[in-house]
Amino acid sequence: MTNAGMDADIYGAFIEQLQRYVRERLIPAEDQLEELGRVPDDILAEMRDMGLFGVTMPEEYGGAGMNISQYVGFIRELAYAAPAYRSIVSINIGMVCKSILGFGTEQQKAHWLPKLASGSIAAFGLTEPDSGSDSAAMKTRAVPSGNGYVLNGTKRYITNAPFADVILVMARTNAEALPKNAHVSAFLVPRDAPGVSIGKPDGKMGQAGSQIADVILEDVHVDGDALLGGEEGIGFRAAMQSLDNGRLSVAAASVGYAKRMLDTGLRYAMERKAFGEPIASFQLIQAMLADSKAEIYAADCMLNDACARADRGEKILVEAAATKMFASEMCGRVADRVVQIHGGAGYLKEYLAERFYRDCRIYRIYEGTTQIQQLVIAKNMIRDYAG
Repeated sequence: MTNAGMDADIYGAFIEQLQRYVRERLIPAEDQLEELGRVPDDILAEMRDMGLFGVTMPEEYGGAGMNISQYVGFIRELAYAAPAYRSIVSINIGMVCKSILGFGTEQQKAHWLPKLASGSIAAFGLTEPDSGSDSAAMKTRAVPSGNGYVLNGTKRYITNAPFADVILVMARTNAEALPKNAHVSAFLVPRDAPGVSIGKPDGKMGQAGSQIADVILEDVHVDGDALLGGEEGIGFRAAMQSLDNGRLSVAAASVGYAKRMLDTGLRYAMERKAFGEPIASFQLIQAMLADSKAEIYAADCMLNDACARADRGEKILVEAAATKMFASEMCGRVADRVVQIHGGAGYLKEYLAERFYRDCRIYRIYEGTTQIQQLVIAKNMIRDYAG
């Protein structure tokens, strides 16, 4: 089953408009974003008006209906600017949209997707203080009560939690660790539901303007229609399916930001003179520029291949893991080289190289660390070999 997505001409025009918006509006506002600690309200309103919160929602729910290749292309362009701009929209159009579309009831789709497409902000509640990739250690519980459930627990490092209107919460509906993670269910929890509180935003190394915080659930009662799909035990499956999209999004963000870094490094190398000539004329500087260009191209090719497979309806668990792993590690290497090209200036806050270096470090961690991607890839290789 293939997904044709948006009309190619309309998509092309949209991407051209987005490229201009990123360079003329978003990048000039980065200092303001860093000072505020969030995306400025006027820019948030513009992003809503442009439909950026609904690019992957089907048209019948008010979205643009992009396929995965188009979605990833959109992220790649948006991520040329500061990471916070991607963070504020990516949970909507990636993990939460994918979960609701893939597993939600018709009622849930009709209720939530138009809200998300128009700019209601979503958060994705999986990680806990003592569990991330290990669902057996999950402590958040959902206990049947009346016609619904009562949720108790704490979620940690939740992107957009301070701004969220709705949180897709993973919780145990069975005390035992069941095969295929059938003890985990998913719930669509309004941020303003009684008993939901948000912790103080965590201080971070980088990614200013994108906020993460704890989500604390204390005797939160939700109706039965909050249970994703109206079925217990599918929460982890929804999370893992949506993580393929999340991993491609991080890979695309890594490529987009790496392109910005390399453009910045090349500009500096052309303008900075030493011994009477631009440092770009020195072969060791050229080697760092060339290695960065080649690695970005390789990551781009991986992204394009993984997305094309996904749009053809193929399973891409390994391809998404490999692409996320390579692209995020590549982004870190490019950031390091760009600091090195700047020399001592690369260590100073007045230059963008220092911010790039801090911003991109998280790409190797979230949506599954590099080490988790290695396990996913290797375990599938071993399973396929064993037949």
